[in-house]
Amino acid sequence: MAMARRLARSRDHKVIAGVCGGLAERFGMTPTGVRLIFVISCILPGPQFLIYIALWILVPKEPRGAVV
Repeated sequence: MAMARRLARSRDHKVIAGVCGGLAERFGMTPTGVRLIFVISCILPGPQFLIYIALWILVPKEPRGAVV
């Protein structure tokens, strides 16, 4: 049984804070795909930026030397 990867902000796939990169690693997507989904979702009304900032604050950074 494979161990589930926990959510952490990415150090390798970081543009602003590593939130989209961390989500991509967690769910097996490409960082570019997650960023594209985020940017497209910003066209719709909603709290996207607030959620991003909350994840930036609440999700820990990936530990240095973490094995993926």
